[in-house]
Amino acid sequence: MIDTVLFDMDGLLLDTEPLWGEVMLDVARRHNIPISGDRFKETTGLRIYEVTEYWAVKYPWQGSTAREVADEILDEIIEASKQRATVMPGVIAALELLKENNYKIGLASSSPMRMIDELVTFFNLKHYFDVIVSADTVELGKPHPAVFLLAAKELKSNPINCVVLEDSINGFLAGKSARMKVIMVPDVLNYHKPEFMLADAKLTSLVEFDLELLKAL
Repeated sequence: MIDTVLFDMDGLLLDTEPLWGEVMLDVARRHNIPISGDRFKETTGLRIYEVTEYWAVKYPWQGSTAREVADEILDEIIEASKQRATVMPGVIAALELLKENNYKIGLASSSPMRMIDELVTFFNLKHYFDVIVSADTVELGKPHPAVFLLAAKELKSNPINCVVLEDSINGFLAGKSARMKVIMVPDVLNYHKPEFMLADAKLTSLVEFDLELLKAL
């Protein structure tokens, strides 16, 4: 029986996903890093410090270190998110519903902890979560299941009693690899991806989320 619900952050709780590409390109141009948007697919699923380390090897530049560039990207994505991002439709209602019905609630994101902490605090979401974990505290990020397994461990939950809410293919793979149920909430451009047919459920937004869905899993 499902007793634990784990949320991703970017693209699921907050509409921050488009800001990542925009900020990364701006910072790369500032440092004369020869990266373009079509090359982002080379680093899909990597954590931000891994992304800039990859750039340093594949597209070397002079000046700031890979870590300094990653920190600059983080500073700017946090600020841009505070100014321009919003809480996704249905998020508050879903969290309130889970709280009222005594589900354990976790946040498990690939974003660094300082970004997660600043944004869930800024958008007044932090109090909903019993546990918040970042993939920067585990050896491997999504699509590896480590971050979801860590969240389940800290919540004292059996992975088979957990459901993951995700919007990305890497999150989907991580949830399935953790032996958890996965509910996909992809954006409109990715909604019909054939891979998501393997999800346990698929929603157009969290507005459609309800307890009947969990009980049916």
